[in-house]
Amino acid sequence: MVGAGISLMEVLDVLDIESEVSLPKRYSELSEEEMTARVREIKAKFGERLFIPGHHYQKDEVIQFADARGDSLKLAQICTTKPEAEFIPFCGVHFMAETADMLTGPDQKVILPDMRAGCSMADMADIDQTEEGWEAMQEVWGDTILPLTYVNSTAAIKGFVGKHGGATVTSSNAKKMLEWAFTQKERILFLPDQHLGRNTAYDLGIPLEQMAVWAPLKGEFEYEGDFEDVKVILWKGHCSVHEKFNIKHIENLRDKEPEMKVLVHPECTFDVVQASDLNGSTSFIINTIENAEPGSKWAIGTEMNLVNRLAMENPDKEIVSLNPFMCPCLTMNRIDLPHLLWSLEKLEQGEVVNQITVPQEVAENAVLALNRMLERS
Repeated sequence: MVGAGISLMEVLDVLDIESEVSLPKRYSELSEEEMTARVREIKAKFGERLFIPGHHYQKDEVIQFADARGDSLKLAQICTTKPEAEFIPFCGVHFMAETADMLTGPDQKVILPDMRAGCSMADMADIDQTEEGWEAMQEVWGDTILPLTYVNSTAAIKGFVGKHGGATVTSSNAKKMLEWAFTQKERILFLPDQHLGRNTAYDLGIPLEQMAVWAPLKGEFEYEGDFEDVKVILWKGHCSVHEKFNIKHIENLRDKEPEMKVLVHPECTFDVVQASDLNGSTSFIINTIENAEPGSKWAIGTEMNLVNRLAMENPDKEIVSLNPFMCPCLTMNRIDLPHLLWSLEKLEQGEVVNQITVPQEVAENAVLALNRMLERS
């Protein structure tokens, strides 16, 4: 039995069971050139029957084969425009593949080349914890709460939110969706990333004193004020990458490079976002850098693969990570060239491995949550 707060993905990661069972040893003996050539060969063979979406945070060895790059929701939406694609090896993480499966047709098969590619943030809100927390919140505030969930969440959580009249949000439209949510109910539950919820609510003028935190592992609220004053309930979850940026990084940068601008993702902590020059979604970060003046200097607080790619693709600007000791997201980087090749060679042999399927009832409610967002975006 997996203990409270420990996901199955984390257990597999520790034991390294999945890689030993699923990936034959011969893939470790192939050169990168051999694997690259084979992937290109299989892609050419399948043609339009194969569509590979690649998230911005993926390794270069994988992203080079992406038929489309983007954030999780954009990629899932692009998949819906490819009805001719029978097979969709999703180069991202598990919750992204779930969304793609829910939005694509019944004859399309979404594949996750490495099943260990999870998301620590999504794992911080499982369905049992959420239902227990919801019950506790109903006892305190009654039917005054509308749940919202970041798209970086499991299909089960999206389904829960859809069932209770709520919607999904992205880091691009979170402000707009919170504004809508407050027209529906007096209070908002924001899952699973407390930092995006806090930063967005604060931008809407809600003071920190009106935000309570629900700690699922303790089964209690972290709040010292009057519960009647609460407008936003924040789930105690976070992105393990973005939480590694801290105020000291900004202070050190200001001392050494005062002309360098700080650009961070709103999954960063409140103090980091407040101290930055700009904050916004992955798309906002990319667009800001691409449109920046030549010679401008930027310290970026987001996943290292993306920062490195932005630096490479924008040589006319100086681009560094806000945290010079930052490592790439471990789960986002699970899908590597050997796993991608293995999943494609299995398709070539007529076998579909690691197919992601969402139960119909969960999918129906989750799509409700997604559609409520898409109708307002």
